[in-house]
Amino acid sequence: QIPKDPTRRWLRELTAMSQQLQQVHPNVLAKILKQRTLYQNEEIVVIDKPYGLPVHGGPGIKNCIADVLPILAKMLENMKAEPLHLCHRLDKETTGVMVLARSKEAAEKIRLLFKTRQVEKIYWAVVLGDPDPVEGVVEIPIVEKEVQSHQSHYKMTLAPNYRLCLEDGRVVKARRKRHAERAVTRYRRLAAASACSLLELQPITGVKHQIRVHLAYGLGCPILGDHKYSHWSKLAPQKLPELTLRRLKLEQSKARHLPLHLHAHRLCLPLGQPLDFVCKLPLFFQKTLRKLELDIPKD
Repeated sequence: QIPKDPTRRWLRELTAMSQQLQQVHPNVLAKILKQRTLYQNEEIVVIDKPYGLPVHGGPGIKNCIADVLPILAKMLENMKAEPLHLCHRLDKETTGVMVLARSKEAAEKIRLLFKTRQVEKIYWAVVLGDPDPVEGVVEIPIVEKEVQSHQSHYKMTLAPNYRLCLEDGRVVKARRKRHAERAVTRYRRLAAASACSLLELQPITGVKHQIRVHLAYGLGCPILGDHKYSHWSKLAPQKLPELTLRRLKLEQSKARHLPLHLHAHRLCLPLGQPLDFVCKLPLFFQKTLRKLELDIPKD
């Protein structure tokens, strides 16, 4: 049954694409990644990661990037090529620039660059609302917590070092959470319209789900399509503003099909000379920007 409504058809196509990536033969998946290769040299291969494809395996995951690295290496080089290595990770729903290494040594060197914060990463995201101020730095530690609700689940959340004292409005030091990790995200607004904003983000640290948590809980501007971090205690679809629904031609009851609008736009890797990779926005992201009348800045 193909929906007549173009928005619903578009959302259905995206869901189908993610499911398809899970069902194709590993050779076909490797071929898709080969077609999405942006750059390669003797040390690295840079790909444009598609939406809905996990980097690592797990329960219910049939296909992931890690599993097809040996096949991809042979397709790019020759049958004797050693498997490619992962250097960093992107969430399943995140699209964009991803670096793979051709050897164990190169992978370790690049992982160290990520760890010591020498890699510059720029993301673009569509968020609900408008951050206040429109440019700044969020520096709030993050910790993983179990959410006690009718459906218990785990989420990353903020573990601030300071809190506001309710009696006199003073800022007081909070007790430090033992497992909390330091997390720093720079952000600036590129455009605003339709009760949404397009933000440019630079994560200085690399904590799991950092951008999503800092935007949703730190700035109160969850990423469009981030159903996990738009609420705290419940697992429910994101509640969208009326204007946003109208511009997207979407009913709230169908909001659960909206994809996460987070894209790894640019990555600068200091390997000898700095290598700069830019990945254009996926089609679904471009369509959303057009519908919301958010102007894409010219690079």
